[in-house]
Amino acid sequence: MKTEISLQFLNGISRLRIRKCTLIESSPQMKHTDVREEDNASTVTQFLLLEFSDLPKLQSFLFGVFSIMYLIVLIANSFIIMITKLDPALQKPMYFFLLNFSFLEICYVSVILPRILYSIWTQDRNISLLACATQMCFFLMLAATESILLAVMSYDRYVAICNPLHYPLVMNPRKCRQLAAGSWLGGMPFQVGQTCQIFSLHFCNSNQIDHFFCDIPPVLKLACGDTSVNEMYVYVVAILLAAIPFILILTSYSKIITTILRLPTAEGRAKAFSTCSSHLVVVVLFFASASITYLMPKSTHSAVSDKFLSIFYTIVTPMFNPMIYCLRNKEVIAALRRLLLRK
Repeated sequence: MKTEISLQFLNGISRLRIRKCTLIESSPQMKHTDVREEDNASTVTQFLLLEFSDLPKLQSFLFGVFSIMYLIVLIANSFIIMITKLDPALQKPMYFFLLNFSFLEICYVSVILPRILYSIWTQDRNISLLACATQMCFFLMLAATESILLAVMSYDRYVAICNPLHYPLVMNPRKCRQLAAGSWLGGMPFQVGQTCQIFSLHFCNSNQIDHFFCDIPPVLKLACGDTSVNEMYVYVVAILLAAIPFILILTSYSKIITTILRLPTAEGRAKAFSTCSSHLVVVVLFFASASITYLMPKSTHSAVSDKFLSIFYTIVTPMFNPMIYCLRNKEVIAALRRLLLRK
C-alpha cells in the first residue's frame, strides 16, 4: 500500500516538472529577456567614469595640468574674497556679489576637480550610484546659482548706471543679502528634483560614463527605455534657470548701453562701461558653453565635444574669471596696490 502511494506521488511530481519545462520552452525569448533586464537593472550599483583613459601616456601630464588649474582657482578666488573683505573702498554691493561669485567658483570647481585628480592618481575610476547622484546634484545646484547670480550682478550694474541717485536706497545691505540668498537657494528644488528623476531610471545599457564627471547627457545615455520625458525636463529647467536669467541680463545690458551712449563725455562713457565690461565677458563665456551642452538634442552629443565644452565652463572659465575681474577693474587694481604698499 505504501509502495503504491509513493509511486503515485513520484509520478505526480514528474508530470509537474514536465509541464513546467514545456511552459518555459514555449516562450524562451520572453523569459530570457525579462531575466536579463531585471539583472541589468538591479546590478548597476556603480558607474565607471572613463574620463581620459583613452590617453594613457598623458596621465601624469593631465594630473599636473589639473593640479595647477585647481590651485589657480583656489588662490585667485580666495584673493578676491580676501581683498573685498579687507579693503574699505570695496565695501559696495558690486563687490559683495563678486565675493559671493568667487566663493561659488571655488565650490563649483571643488565638486569636480578633486575627483578627477584622485582618479588619475589612483587609476580608480569607479564611482557609486549615490556618489554620482550627489556630484550631479551639487554641480547642477551650483550651476543654477551661478546663472541667477550673474543676473543679479547685471541688475546691480543696471541700477548703478541707469539710476545712480537711487542706487544706495535700492541696493541697501538687506536687499543685497536677500538677492544673494535667492541666488544660492533659487535653483535648489528644481535641481534636486531633476537629479532624483534621472537616478530613478534603470541603467541597463552599460555602467561606463564616457565623461570626467556625472553630467546629465552622458548619464542619460546609459538609461533603459525612453528618456524623452527626462530630456524635456532638462529643457524646462534650462529655460527657467538659464534662459530667463540670460534674458534678464540682456535686458539690463540693453538699458545700460543705451544710458552709457547718452552720457555727454567720452571719459564718462569709458568709466561707466569699465564697471560692467568684465561682468559681460564672464556672462558670455558661461552661457555660451553651457547652452551648447544642455540645449543640444541628445542625438547630436559626442563624448569628445561634451568633454571639451565641460572642461571649458567647469574649469577654464572659473580659472580666468578672477583675472578678468582684476585686470579690467580699476578699483580692484587700486585695492591691490594699497594692500601691497601696506605690507
